[in-house]
Parts: sequence; structure tokens; C-alpha cells
Amino acid sequence: MFSQPIRQTATDLLERYRRAGLRIATAESCTGGLVAAALTAIAGSSDVVERGFVTYTNDAKEQQLGVPRLALLAYGAVSEPVARAMAEGALRESLADVAVSVTGIAGPGGATADKPVGLVHFGAARRGHATLVERHVFPGDRDAVRAAALATALALLGRSLG
Repeated sequence: MFSQPIRQTATDLLERYRRAGLRIATAESCTGGLVAAALTAIAGSSDVVERGFVTYTNDAKEQQLGVPRLALLAYGAVSEPVARAMAEGALRESLADVAVSVTGIAGPGGATADKPVGLVHFGAARRGHATLVERHVFPGDRDAVRAAALATALALLGRSLG
């Protein structure tokens, strides 16, 4: 289902987290669960992957992750404040040690003048550490944007280990 490079990255991540004794949660919007799926495609991942949230709508982000309605209204779902709140909410609502979030516009629709297709914001929250946030604009169609977002989220999880 996943490419060999993604499977290898997921395998390596799981081993690094296992050695560190840390667990992962995911909070995904435009990737619709791809990050959690890539991690759980690896046998034995259940000792590292604690849970995943697919919060595709604003209501889901607010209800499941506690993303403030004011942040959604002021900045929109595809924004740094919402990516940060999603990651922090996933950490708060789980037993994980690290949470990664993904929110973006995969296309083909949904773009605005300020937010083009391919814009994706990421967050990574780790207990006792500052939350990391990143903004990327990926080229290509919906599949390409989602694939790039998956790879970037896995890389961010890797950097979250320090």
C-alpha cells in the first residue's frame, strides 16, 4: 500500500520511538489518516502508536481536539494556530508522548488567494517541549500533496525526538 521509502521511514521511526519509550498520536485533516495508516502498516506498531484522530471538519477539530472556535474563525482550519492547537489537543486527549498534526488544502478545490492548493501546516507537540510548527506549499495534484504531507509529517515526528 505504501512505497518502500515510506515503509522504511515508518519502520525506523517506530524503532526510534520504541527505544526512547515514547508513544505517538496523530491528528489529521487533509491526509485523512494516512500518517496513522503508514505507521500502523508496520507489524508491531501497537506499542508505539497510541491513537489517531481524523478531524476533517472544523466541528471535529473543535470537539475531538479542543481547537478553539475563535482560532478556526480568525485564521481558518489551514493555519499555523490551528495546526498547533491540533497537535497540542491530540497530546492532551491521548496517552501519547508526541503528537503530530496535519491540516491543509490538497485540492483540487478549496484554495483562496492567500491559501493555495498545496498549502499544508504541521504541528508536533511533545510533553515538556515547545510545540514545533511548519508551513509548506507542495506542488502537484491531490495525491501528490497528500503524499508530500505524509512524508513531511513522518520527518517531523523524527525531528521531535531531538
